[in-house]
Order: sequence, then C-alpha cells, then structure tokens
Amino acid sequence: MTVSVARWSATHPWRAIAAWLVFVAVCIAAGALTGTNLASSEDYRVGEAGRAETLAANGGVADPIVEKVLITSRDGGLDATAAASAAADVTGRLRGLREVSEVADPVTSPGAEAVMVQVTLEADENTAVDRVGALREQTAATQAAFPGLVVAQTGPTSIDKGIEEQLSEDLAFAEKLTLPITLLIMLVVFGSIIAAGVPVLLGLSSVITAMGLGAVASQVFPDAGATQNVILLLGMAVGVDYSLFYLKREREERARSNGTIDHVTAVELAAATSGHAIVVSGFAVIVSMAALYLVGDVVFSSLATGSVLVVLVAVVSSLTVLPALLAKLGRWVDRPRVPLIGRLTAKEGAGRVWPFLLRPAMRHPKATLAVSLVLMFGLAVPALDLKLSLPGNDGLPKDVAEMQTYDRMTELFPAERAQHVIVVHADSGRSAEVAAAMADLTARTGQDPLYANSSAPRVVTSQDGTVTKVRIGIPHTVEAPEALQSLRLLRDRIVPETVGRVPGAEVAVTGDVARNVDTVEHQMSRLPWVVGFVLLITFLVMVAAFGSVVVALIAVLLNLLAAATTFGVLVLVFQYGFGESLLDFTSGGFIVSRVPLFLFVILFGLSMDYHVFVVSRIKEAVVRGKTTREAVHEGITTSAGVVTSAALVMVSVFASFVFTSLLEMKQLGFGLAVAVLLDAFVIRIMILPALLTLLGKSAWWPAKPWRRKNSDVPVGQRVSPPSVRVGG
Repeated sequence: MTVSVARWSATHPWRAIAAWLVFVAVCIAAGALTGTNLASSEDYRVGEAGRAETLAANGGVADPIVEKVLITSRDGGLDATAAASAAADVTGRLRGLREVSEVADPVTSPGAEAVMVQVTLEADENTAVDRVGALREQTAATQAAFPGLVVAQTGPTSIDKGIEEQLSEDLAFAEKLTLPITLLIMLVVFGSIIAAGVPVLLGLSSVITAMGLGAVASQVFPDAGATQNVILLLGMAVGVDYSLFYLKREREERARSNGTIDHVTAVELAAATSGHAIVVSGFAVIVSMAALYLVGDVVFSSLATGSVLVVLVAVVSSLTVLPALLAKLGRWVDRPRVPLIGRLTAKEGAGRVWPFLLRPAMRHPKATLAVSLVLMFGLAVPALDLKLSLPGNDGLPKDVAEMQTYDRMTELFPAERAQHVIVVHADSGRSAEVAAAMADLTARTGQDPLYANSSAPRVVTSQDGTVTKVRIGIPHTVEAPEALQSLRLLRDRIVPETVGRVPGAEVAVTGDVARNVDTVEHQMSRLPWVVGFVLLITFLVMVAAFGSVVVALIAVLLNLLAAATTFGVLVLVFQYGFGESLLDFTSGGFIVSRVPLFLFVILFGLSMDYHVFVVSRIKEAVVRGKTTREAVHEGITTSAGVVTSAALVMVSVFASFVFTSLLEMKQLGFGLAVAVLLDAFVIRIMILPALLTLLGKSAWWPAKPWRRKNSDVPVGQRVSPPSVRVGG
C-alpha cells in the first residue's frame, strides 16, 4: 500500500501536491465554520461531586458565575472612607452593565484591611469569558479614579481569561524557540536548505490541518481547552520525525545505487521501508492514544482527539505529499548546500561515533545490560513515592495579575480559599426536617477549626423546596492535608449524622476539594483498563509487524522501563522540588494527576517510532543472511544518526513547553523530553542491542527471517521494489 501510494504521488506530483493543499484548506475552512465546541461544566462531572452538581443544576440552585473586586491600600493602612467611596464607585459602574445581573453590598475583611465587592454575571459558562472583559474595564476605571488604592478584579472567569492570555504568549514563545532549533537540526542532518525545510513545512501543515479537524471533532468530543495544545506539542514532533525518516531513507537509496536509479524509484524504495515503519508506528501511536477514551473523562477525551488527529494527518502527509515533493524536486532537494555543514553531511553512513558508542553493548553485552538496568531502575525508584493531585488556584501561574489578586483576597478573606458544597434533594414535605438538619450541620462545622468561621454559611433552597444547598468555607488551600481532612469529616460523619438522617433524602458533597478528589479517584479507577489496553495493543502491533513474540515482549518491557524511569525523574524534580529555580516553578509536593497517564500512553506510542525503525533495519540485515550480532551492529549504526536527529527534534519541541507558566504543561513537556532522551540514548544504544545480541536467533521466535528466500530480501537492497513488506 505504501509503495502504491508513493508511486502514484511521485508520478503525478502536481496532482498530489494540489490535493494536499485542497485538503488543508478544506480542514481549515471546516474548523472555522463549525467553531470549537468547548466542554461545559456538565462534561466534567464525576463521582459524588458530579452527583451533587447535577442535583443543584436540576433544582435550579447551581452556582452563578461570580467575580470579585478587591480594594486594598497601597501602603498598609486602609482608609475606610476612601475604600467606601471606591466600593460605591465600582458598584455603580458595574450595576450599569448589561453583563451584570447583581452586585452585592461591599464586605469588609475580618482585619478591616480590605473591602470586597461580589459581582454576579448575566452569562452562562460559555459566554462568561467573553463578557468578563467589560467588568475588567470598569474595574480599571475605578482604579484610575482612586490612584491611592489598589482596585483589582479576580474570580474563576477572569483567572481563566488571564491564564489563557498568558498561555497564548507562552505557546508563541515556544513556537519561536522550537522552529529555529528544528531547522538547525535538519540543516545538520541534511546539509541543505531545501531538505531541511521540507520536514518543517510538512510538520506545520499537519498542525494547521489537525487544528481545523479538531474544531470539527469537538462537536462530538467537546474541547476541554487542551486539544490545540496537544496538537501543537505532538504535531511538530511527529510530523517532522516522519518526514525525516522518509527523506533520509530516500537519500540513502539514491546514494547506495550510485546514481543508477531515478528519484521515483528511490521514493518507492523509501516507501517500502521507512514508509512501512511510519504506518506501523503511526498506527501504534493512534491506537495507544485512543486508550484515553476509556478514562471517561472529558480532558482525556480531548487529549486523545487532538493526538489521534495530528498523528493521522502526519502519517498521511508523509505517505502522499512528501513523495510528490521529493520526486518533483529531484536533486534540488540537496541544494543549496550549506557551507561546512553540507560537506560534513555529504556522505551517508555510520561514521565513527555510533560504532564507538555501540561497542560496549557488542563486546560486553551482559555488563552493559546490567549497568544500564541499574541506572534506569535507580532513577525509577522515586516513582514509588508518586503522589497525584489536581492543582487548585494556588497552583496556577503567579505571573497572572488575577492570580495575584486572588492570593491577596484569600489572605484577607480566609473563607474564600476553598469551599465545600452540600446539596440535599428531598420531598418538599420534608423541608422543615432538611432545614433543621442543615442548621445542625452548619453549627457543627462552625465549632470546628477545620472550617472557616468568619461568616455564617448561606443556605439556598429551590423554588419547589426539594433541593437545598449550603456552602461551607475552609481556611486552607485545596491541596492542604487539612482540606482533605475536612472533606472526609463531612462525608464520613457530619453529613451522615445530620442531613443524611432525613428519610428519603439524597445527599452529596461537592466543592473545590471534593471535585479534585473525585476526579483523581475516577482516573485511578480507570487506570488498569488503560494500561492493560496499551500493553496489549503494543504487543499485538509488534507481533504483526515483525512476526516475533520475543521482539514484541522486549518492546513492551522496555517501554515500561522507560515510563517508570521518567516518572521517577518527574517525582525528583516536581514533587521533591529539585530544580525549582532552574525550571521556574514552586513544588506543590505532587504530580498533576493527568500527567502520568497521558505521559504513559504517549510514551508507548512514540517509542514505537524508534523501535520499529531500528528493529526494521536490524531485521533487514538478518534477512540478508547476517547473524543477529552483525545485524544489530549494522542496523543500529546505520539508523542511530537519524534516530538521534529525530529524538533531538522531539526533545526541542517538548522542552519548549517547560518554559510555559502552567504547571501541567511544564510537567508534561519535561517528562516527554526526558522519556525521549532516555529512549534514544540509553535504551536504543545500550539496552536493546545488548538484549538482542544475547538472545541471538531466539530474539526472532517463532519467525525465522534468516531462512527467507532471496526474493524476500527487503526492497532497500534491490534496484526494483517487489511487493513485500519489511518487518513482516
């Protein structure tokens, strides 16, 4: 299939290129027409917290969208008269906005150091971000009128908008950092400007195309705000790598023939070897990422959708438009050559570096394997202490002005830090019993230091009297042990002993802490299914690709080792805090719960790129009659350069996300960069060759590739390509 597609594209280059451009344009237009369907709060509901939010929504007592304006002094002591005037000014301005439904009376902090004005928006969760800008303008106008005070706005919506703006700046910086580095790596690999530009151009086109498709797909799988980020993260890495593998092999085939084959034939040879490897590895990535749908979480579904789309587009571009470009460019793909770099890369071959690095695994495989495993297991040990959590507002970027205001507000108004929400559904005839039980509940929490006692909890009841809700503040951050303790006390004792005793009542607890706890527990409950699915699919794909159970088991075990080691390094850096100043973050003592699962899945998928590419080269040599030891040496030394180049491209893309201010993106980018480095430089250069050398012919059981007929010799060693597939 890969050869047939490549042959058609190479012999009809203008049609293939035009078809690709039309496809890109259609995807962009479709995305613009449909728009992005963002996930609603309902999509995030899981566990008991989700049940509580559903009860509140059905009863018409769901939380409105609220913003808060904080008024403080610039020099310490707050002038009460000036603060009251500023509060009156901002209240009048905000009440005149059509985006506002209610402005509460100003509230003074317990220490009389600040005044807070609560504002309820006339908006739903889908329109709030667009409307909060009008509030920010009026808050800024009050600030200008009272320069002696600090008048600032905060709240979930304004924080989201501030983070969105900050993340956009961070991603723009990441792009500016990634593109030059990627181009430089490509120049070093190919030594010519056109050859270096082709993979980068295809990578960018894959990203743009997948973003358009992502908007269309969001109509079925709502976007949790992560789809475009993951498309950019994976698109440049995978798109460039696939083109690199293909283009490098096409150049090798031309060099091997000493000019006896034309560019169309060289493209066909590359399609039957690297093209096949791209299909296998792309399929492995897509199926691995699809495992995230099993989590049943909107965030993971969003990540899976973006990943599947961009990898699929990258595979298609590598198999269709790339052969057309190579055939049309001909020898121009190697021009203009870059001085010095062009001369250094003019010759294809193993060189001296990779045989030297491979020497320990070839000469002393047992010792090399032992030392490498000790190193990897040593780095993996901290993963045993892995702690998962979701960051609250305290874990969000502090560079965002709204977050700075939030921190100041929670310092002055401790009850605003986090809240528990208890929702009760009962027959309207039980309303008196529910009210009495609620009074008992609030009295108990009011006497416990785990809960905030600065203000009386507000009880809200639905119009039909069937749903009652109360909010209980806690003077702790969401991640604090006391916050978790207060939730457990509510769910295990206080609620069952109060409102839980009302006959026929349905009770559930939600809030900042409960939502995080239930989300993590939900993810962990689905973890065995996701891991089992990924392991099984990886094994089956490798058996299908190489016909060897042993090679498939090696792939699974090495990927597990790489994942464990990566988690260990993540714990060292982000949980224990080593490197805080270097990476510009403050450790919360945990890893964001979504990171390890996504990292595990994507690591298994991306590792197939290198594993399939390297093992295919080794098997080609085995089929030609070389011993496994000789084949390992030839396969790895001839592929190490391109694998390393591909790894460096991925590392440069992933590492650029370390410079973002969002902790989750920082951890994900760092983890992927570490995983790729370990995979390319330790597993593929040390562990894999040592294992295959020790196993010898047993590595290919039950297949016997060394007994294949001459007609089955991989096409990369022939002038004309037969219709066989490599590695199968």
